[in-house]
Amino acid sequence: MTLSELKPGESGRIIHVYSNNLRKRIIDMGLTNGTVIKVKKLAPLGDPMEILVRGYFLTLRKAEARTIEIERIGVDL
Repeated sequence: MTLSELKPGESGRIIHVYSNNLRKRIIDMGLTNGTVIKVKKLAPLGDPMEILVRGYFLTLRKAEARTIEIERIGVDL
């Protein structure tokens, strides 16, 4: 599954970043393999999404989030 499929409150662990064009920029932002992330909220129309990663908030577009493969690890309700 990809990061774009997570809903607010769900968490996941990054498995792989696929995009060749965005890979370096995404890795520079701290989104590396094994990193745990949590989706905090989505914009009203669903794009972009705000995630919590390594103690800071990061906003990604859905197109960027689709290039990040994750495994779901939990849900906070």
